Amino acid sequence: MAVTAAMVKELREMTGAGMMDCKKALAETDGDMDKAVDFLREKGLAGAEKKAGRIAAEGIVKTAVCSCGKKAVVVEVNAETDFVAKNEKFQNYVAEVADQLLNSDVNTMDEFLEEKWSLDPAMTVKEKLSSMISIIGENMNIRRFQKLEVENGFIASYIHAGGKIGVLVKVESDVVNDELQEMGKNVCMQAAALHPQFCANTEVPADFIEKETEILKAQIENDPKEAGKPEQVKMGMIKGRIQKELKEVCLLDQVYVKAEDGKQSVSQYVAEVAKKNGANAKVTAFLRFETGEGLQKKEEDFAAEVAKQMGK
Repeated sequence: MAVTAAMVKELREMTGAGMMDCKKALAETDGDMDKAVDFLREKGLAGAEKKAGRIAAEGIVKTAVCSCGKKAVVVEVNAETDFVAKNEKFQNYVAEVADQLLNSDVNTMDEFLEEKWSLDPAMTVKEKLSSMISIIGENMNIRRFQKLEVENGFIASYIHAGGKIGVLVKVESDVVNDELQEMGKNVCMQAAALHPQFCANTEVPADFIEKETEILKAQIENDPKEAGKPEQVKMGMIKGRIQKELKEVCLLDQVYVKAEDGKQSVSQYVAEVAKKNGANAKVTAFLRFETGEGLQKKEEDFAAEVAKQMGK
């Protein structure tokens, strides 16, 4: 039976599914509207589009590390409310997403969404996401992921506050033991707490330094006590302040939060543990995801929303 535009429109209005999904459902069921609805429900596509316009800024970050310890992934999956983010079904789904990414060769979100869902190859990752949207009743989004690998050494991971922040740290080392792995986790916790932008100062781009220099110049010129100082003195002040800032934004230059003397840097801590264990070890990269970074969060009166749902 030929599928008409009117049939697609009717099915779309009945289910809230996407136009192409409705067309496919009708084609698969020979134009039978009832069977097409069932087809969409089975695929988890009915009702998904109606929720797609809502802001999904809550959610959790999840990490997954392979058994060899040399490959890991961090992923952020969003939902609309913190209530759903704490739901066991949602958390289990995010863990499944992380596990599939860990064992997948994809490098982009588009590739991942078109990949077959490993736990049910009859559907794609995108279709599984739509199914979860229908089951949970909120808009959801696999927002981003990144992978980290090491040839010699291991990847350390840490999840903070039940998934609010997730960190991976790459440790290159010729020795891997409990003490070094504990060191890796401690560095992960450092990154979670102090939010560095770079791993080492050698990674800081020139435009970052240029921008900070311009800002500091303006600050000095706007300060009556400093504006009249010689240019050489001003440049020395700027250089000193930039060096101080780099110690805050570069992970390895930060003061290690557990340092007993309050002075030891992260790189010094790593070197200390490495020496103690006869290892040639260094931290060479990290990934830090925080849930909802850069997303607009919707403010809602929860009681009003419940009343609205109940028709009061």
